[in-house]
Amino acid sequence: MTLLHIDPIAEQTPLGGLERWLHDPTVSEVIVNGGSDVWIERDGRLQLVGRMRVDTVMLALERILAPVGRRLDRSHPSVDARLADGSRLCAAIPPIAVDGPCVAIRRFATRPIALDQFGAPPVAAVLRDTVARRCNVLVSGATSAGKTTLLNSLAQLASPHERLITLEDVAELRLPHPHVVRLETRDPTPDGVDGIDLAQLLRTALRLRPDRLVVGEIRGHEAMHLLQALNTGHDGSLATIHANSALDALMRLSTLVLQSAPSWPWAAVQHTVARAVDVVVHVARSHDGCRTVDEIVEVVEPQESSNLGGAQLRVSPIVRRGELVGELSNART
Repeated sequence: MTLLHIDPIAEQTPLGGLERWLHDPTVSEVIVNGGSDVWIERDGRLQLVGRMRVDTVMLALERILAPVGRRLDRSHPSVDARLADGSRLCAAIPPIAVDGPCVAIRRFATRPIALDQFGAPPVAAVLRDTVARRCNVLVSGATSAGKTTLLNSLAQLASPHERLITLEDVAELRLPHPHVVRLETRDPTPDGVDGIDLAQLLRTALRLRPDRLVVGEIRGHEAMHLLQALNTGHDGSLATIHANSALDALMRLSTLVLQSAPSWPWAAVQHTVARAVDVVVHVARSHDGCRTVDEIVEVVEPQESSNLGGAQLRVSPIVRRGELVGELSNART
C-alpha cells in the first residue's frame, strides 16, 4: 500500500492536516494511532492512509480542545469532545496511551440514513410501526454497530407536533425535527466546577415537558431514573445501550438498575424493565462493513422462575437474523 505523507504546510492547519479526510463525505471515522499512523474508515472498512508527527498531533489536540474548555494532560490523559461540525473526538495521551497520543474522530452524516438501509422493506416497516405506536424502544449493539445512526433515523419519524428532548454524553444526534431540545453532560472542570451527568440531565428534561425522551446511551445509574420516567407516561422514548444481543441488552439494563438500587428484588427489577421497554432493536455490522438490523424483539412480561430470583425476562421475536419472523402486537396508542 502506498501511504500518503502529510506535508509540513498541511500540518500547520488547525487539525494538523487531518482536514483532507474530515472534509471527505465518504469518510466516517479518522483515527491516529500512537501519534503516527493515520487510519480512516470508508464504507465500513479501515485503511492506513498516512502518518503524522507526535508534536503535530498534540498541537492539533490543543487547538481543538481550547475552544470547548476540555483538559488533556498527564493528570487528565483522556477526553471526549464535540467539534463544531458535530463530530465526536476521543483522545488519549501518555501515560495511559502507552505508544503515544491516540485520536478517534467519528463523523456523522449530515442527513439521516433511511430506515431501508438498515434492512429489507418489511424490517423497515416494523421500525416505522414502533415509532408510530409510541413504543419505548431500546437500540442495542456493539461499538460502531450503528446504534446512534439508527436512533437518529427513528427519532426523525416522530410527529412534528411532538417535543423531543435528547440527552447525550457528547451531543451527536442531528434530528431534522422542528421541535428538539438538546442536552449534553459536562465533565468536572479543573477549577472546581461540578460535572453534570445523564441522571441530572434526565431530571432536568422531565421538567421541560418532553413528549419523547431520546437518550444517546445508557451506561450508569441514569438507567433507574429512565425506567421510572418510562413507567410514568413518557411513551415513545428511545435509547441505546451496548450489548451483544437483544436479550443481553435487557439483562444489562436490569443489571444497571440493580447497581443503582441494590435493595430491589431481582423480580421487581425484571418487571420494571418489562413494563418500561416495549421493543429492543439489535443492530450489527457485517464483515463487509454494512450496518443492519439483526434482531427486533418485543418484551414480554417476565415469567416466574425459582432459579432466577423469581422472574425471568422473556421476548417475542419479530425479526431474527434480518428476516421477519413475527409481528408487533404491542400498541400504546
